[in-house]
Amino acid sequence: MAILIVEMGVPPGRIPEKCGETAQWFINQLAGFGKKAEVVRPYRGDALPDPDSVKGAVITGSWAMVTDRADWSERTADWIRQAMVIDTPLLGVCYGHQLMADALGGKVGANPYGGEKGSFTVILTEAGKRNPLLDGFPGTFEANLFHEQSVLTPPEQAEILAFSEKDGCQMLRYGTSSFSVQFHPEFTKDILTAAWEDAVGEGMPVTCPIAENTPWPRRILQNFCIMAEDIG
Repeated sequence: MAILIVEMGVPPGRIPEKCGETAQWFINQLAGFGKKAEVVRPYRGDALPDPDSVKGAVITGSWAMVTDRADWSERTADWIRQAMVIDTPLLGVCYGHQLMADALGGKVGANPYGGEKGSFTVILTEAGKRNPLLDGFPGTFEANLFHEQSVLTPPEQAEILAFSEKDGCQMLRYGTSSFSVQFHPEFTKDILTAAWEDAVGEGMPVTCPIAENTPWPRRILQNFCIMAEDIG
């Protein structure tokens, strides 16, 4: 069975022309370690499958805001709650991270320290260092970020696995098999550059930090897929 990618919107401007659409970024990364994916697009009216039929799902980032409460987003939040009841493995990324936290009782809103756009250092908590999904990880690693909103208060049952200078909830664990990350394991240098250029305007200098390579976030995606297969 393939991993389900729940695509939460289309990137703006010329980003799709330069780099493809969001689901494709995950498909490319999954292909790099021999995994396949199926895609569902709630924002286009696609029906989400029965969570019981899903081996594991990745809920992607978006240029929308969770606090806008779009119908398709709220429908996905309800699906997340159903999936959690039966312990379907989930991995929320950026918007997906915030949506999972919101759906499960946390608080999402504008980051009071400002958004993070670029490559920044993520720091594991003691709980993160002990979590099997992060086995062998260094205590700090570089990750690509592009967001304005954050998880301000995690759900009561969530455990914080990582944080950054501006964001106290860079990675959360829910139960035994569901996780979410504010950073982007699917982003390459080219995708982050295209996102920056869309935000500031074509031809403007890139002033945000952009790492040449961010292997550890990709390892999280790989480890999640392995875990989902083992559970399935």
